Amino acid sequence: MTTLEQVWRDEWGRLLALLVRRTRRLDLAEDALAEAFETAARRWPQDGIPDNPAAWLLTAARRRVLDRLRAEAVAARKQPLLAMEEDSRMRHRTTPDDDLLRLVLLAAHPSLSPESGAALTLRLVLGVQTADIARLFLVGEATMAARLTRARKKVVAAGVPLAIPGDDVLADRLDTVAKVAYLAFTAGYAPGSGPDVVRAELAGEAIRLVGLLRSNNPAAQANPSLIALEALMLLQHSRRDARVDGSGRIVLLPDQDRTRWHRAEIDEGMALLQSLTGGGAARLSSALAADYLLQALIAAEHARAARAQDTDWVVISDFYRQLDDLTGSPVVRLNRAVAVAEAGDVPAAFALLDGLEDSLGRTHRLPAVRAELLRRAGRDEEALASYRLAVGMCGSDAERAALQRRIDDLG
Repeated sequence: MTTLEQVWRDEWGRLLALLVRRTRRLDLAEDALAEAFETAARRWPQDGIPDNPAAWLLTAARRRVLDRLRAEAVAARKQPLLAMEEDSRMRHRTTPDDDLLRLVLLAAHPSLSPESGAALTLRLVLGVQTADIARLFLVGEATMAARLTRARKKVVAAGVPLAIPGDDVLADRLDTVAKVAYLAFTAGYAPGSGPDVVRAELAGEAIRLVGLLRSNNPAAQANPSLIALEALMLLQHSRRDARVDGSGRIVLLPDQDRTRWHRAEIDEGMALLQSLTGGGAARLSSALAADYLLQALIAAEHARAARAQDTDWVVISDFYRQLDDLTGSPVVRLNRAVAVAEAGDVPAAFALLDGLEDSLGRTHRLPAVRAELLRRAGRDEEALASYRLAVGMCGSDAERAALQRRIDDLG
């Protein structure tokens, strides 16, 4: 990674937040900063890297802002302004770190759909290129560019404030940020379609976003949803290298080479969990935080097992039971059935599948799980039929291939 790429990765969000605060113009700030990086790409190889690259880029971007404003003044073209809550700003001490939080809250505003919020967050806060976001979300670059443009216009037209809300609503807004970050992570960790088993760069960017936010703002640092989410993502992401074999095929959890798991990330995730639970039961007022915490505790149980056969499925089943009670999610119920079967109670696992057709009838995961339970019950013909149904419904190339291997094994 070159110096400029490193600066882009580390400083884009902070510099953009500074420019937005000064200009109150999202479009102007983003264009000016992009032009500053473009200039740096041309000049730094010839002139040398400046002593303070971030300051150099900020100065260059500010000059472009001034040039643009002068040109606009001449043209007398009106531009909508981002709403600023001046009273709020005056009541709270502002720091450059607050600017970053403002930008994150702006991009993840509840007025945007979660998908648009996730894409806009990646673009504005982390500086991910539009083409890369499009690839990560499996849409064309033009489609993603249009989506981002609509999101920006909606932010401006709706007068979404570039401000940190009061403490009474900040926790809810940070929960929205957590949802957006997890959506981006999920798109990378478990792509629903396409050839990839995992898009590690997108999952990694989502983790970086949460880490960046928590390291720069006390409220975010103490937010239970963000802490639990960071732990969850770290523990899941630690397995990325073991999830794919040398031929690009998916490797299921029991078959993974656990020496390829990233232990430093597991240790970091465990430490975050410890900070929430203190070794005992956590008391969380937010349902979202409890949701992420339970998922993280499940991931932690897998991380603790040196071998697949050492996994404590009874404990994991109980965590899924709590998660099922908390969320009522059919996906959680499905995963709970898998855990219960792994714990040895296949009849109870079958019972948990009852009634899931209405909500999960269009996904391949329900027939895939049913097939596995049928196989364990020795009902191979029924298992084959269910596996074939799952293959026909699956949009992920890697998962479809894994299901086909199960069919081949049974056949």
